[in-house]
Amino acid sequence: MAVPSWLERLRAASKTALVQDGKRKVHYLFEDGKEMAEEYDTKTGQLVSRKWREKNTLGGTGKWQVEVGEPTSPLLGALESELIKESSSNPVFMRKDTLSSFQWRIRNLPYPKEVYSVSMDKEQRCCVIQTTNKKYYKKFSIPDLDRYQLPLDTAALSFTHANNTLIITYQKPKEILAAEEQLQKELKKIKAANSGDGDCKTQ
Repeated sequence: MAVPSWLERLRAASKTALVQDGKRKVHYLFEDGKEMAEEYDTKTGQLVSRKWREKNTLGGTGKWQVEVGEPTSPLLGALESELIKESSSNPVFMRKDTLSSFQWRIRNLPYPKEVYSVSMDKEQRCCVIQTTNKKYYKKFSIPDLDRYQLPLDTAALSFTHANNTLIITYQKPKEILAAEEQLQKELKKIKAANSGDGDCKTQ
């Protein structure tokens, strides 16, 4: 069964943890030089953000790519950021998971729910959002399913629309729920530096 391979990679990675502002921050360094940084809510164990970084072609450190959480705005100079700003009315695509599902939110989509169609392209292993008024089109993959080599399940996909935001939900398969539970146990064993009061927590 292919499921343990990603868990094994996580176990084999060099990990450091920090508890700060009610979040457990975990940094992974993989054998291939890739880095992953995750933040979990310390009360709920909920994943708040996940970012990836890998070396660029010259061997330098690349930029962080956000997979889960608020997208980072490009850091421009003060003057440039005044001149080059994304329109605040542009759709904003982000992933914000819950404990039981993967969830994506696209803000600034004012059209009624019946305009949208959300489907799966199983050949390309991605979800496709389309609107009947041709105003919005987006394809996105679910990297977690790829990492665990699990099939896409159309029945797990649903969507709703409220407050100009399209919310797409994909129920996590039981294999991923079990793996996440195991990972949480592993992460609690890491000694986390507790920012603020200087002592280390063993959890």
